[in-house]
Amino acid sequence: MSASQPQHPADAPVDAAYVQADVPTLLVKIFGKDRPGLTAGLFDTLAAYSVDVVDIEQVVTRGRIVLCALVTEPPAGLEGDLRATVHSWAESLKMQAEIISGLGDNRPRGLGRSLVTVLGHPLTAESTAAIAASITGTGGNIDRIFRLAKYPVTAVEFAVSGTGTEELRTALATEAAKWGVDVAVVAAGLHRRAQRLVVMDVDSTLIQDEVIELFAAHAGCEDQVAEVTAAAMRGELDFEQSLHARVALLEGLDASVVEKVRSEVRLTPGARTLIRTLKRLGYQVGVVSGGFTQVTDDLRERLGLDFAQANTLEIVDGKLTGKVVGEIVDRAGKARLLRRFAEEAGVPLEQTVAIGDGANDLDMLNAAGLGVAFNAKPVVREAAHTAVNVPFLDTVLYLLGITREEVEAADAQGA
Repeated sequence: MSASQPQHPADAPVDAAYVQADVPTLLVKIFGKDRPGLTAGLFDTLAAYSVDVVDIEQVVTRGRIVLCALVTEPPAGLEGDLRATVHSWAESLKMQAEIISGLGDNRPRGLGRSLVTVLGHPLTAESTAAIAASITGTGGNIDRIFRLAKYPVTAVEFAVSGTGTEELRTALATEAAKWGVDVAVVAAGLHRRAQRLVVMDVDSTLIQDEVIELFAAHAGCEDQVAEVTAAAMRGELDFEQSLHARVALLEGLDASVVEKVRSEVRLTPGARTLIRTLKRLGYQVGVVSGGFTQVTDDLRERLGLDFAQANTLEIVDGKLTGKVVGEIVDRAGKARLLRRFAEEAGVPLEQTVAIGDGANDLDMLNAAGLGVAFNAKPVVREAAHTAVNVPFLDTVLYLLGITREEVEAADAQGA
């Protein structure tokens, strides 16, 4: 590099400060009623003093603005005039100004950076205080707080530095359970924006129903199916055993019942919004189910899913035989299919998201880059990366840093 070519900051050593710690700077704070043109007006005022902008931060809450500008010190003898001019400009707009002298830029953030998403329905002051105190207790510092959504839940995101993601996740899990809020902790970084595959369980996740129970209702064997399910939940049967036992009770059922069951399936609130938004953002979306392809294939077509895999009921001469055919989708199978879908989609496994509610989803949730337990059993909530305990599936979007306003804007534009 020649002497005449300036070095780009990105080419400088990682720990080099763009504004040296001993360089005098001014923090200019403006606060009051928000209105158009404030930011331009402040910097027009500062421009007369040949200052450089080091940092800008602006927040608007219920029509009140706090605008902060960190700038270099003006040439000698002009600081007093700058202060007077800024105060006069602010007063002319019935706003307040504060100017603080100091040295250098913001202090460097500590190592270890995470994003903490908190979902509350409602989000109380007590729970917010507990979450903030827990972050501090791990040695973390809250660098920024941003609201992602105000309905159907309140969702806020904390940018935290100075502590490890896993340590933070463990500490906040206790507070979340205590205060009845959902907390997700993920490592900050470019990979969060690159997550491009979401795979969901179907029964009690994408839909509100258990498909085997819908079939059983038409066969008049709901109680028997429930008994087998309970035995499986007690650990007396593994998933494959319980699947065969329950499907056997459907033997002789007319195949026309498939269309009836399809019409009875109820999507979980927010399911369409979740899938539609993810697709618009370029994500690929799939489902894996211990249920049946006779239903998941229909869901794939209706919702525009990229991948779908489930068990298949055998039908011979227009009747269910009480058997399944092909590859069995069980707990291990779901994780295997997640990996298969990721490979086909060209997405690294660490950039995948899995969503599920049952114990047979655990391997898949743990294999994904982000595993979300959705209204799940306690054992699943404890083992997953994060849990969502509100009945709206689209709240998962907030865990990905997508705001409610962005969802609504995409809907309005039909993008």
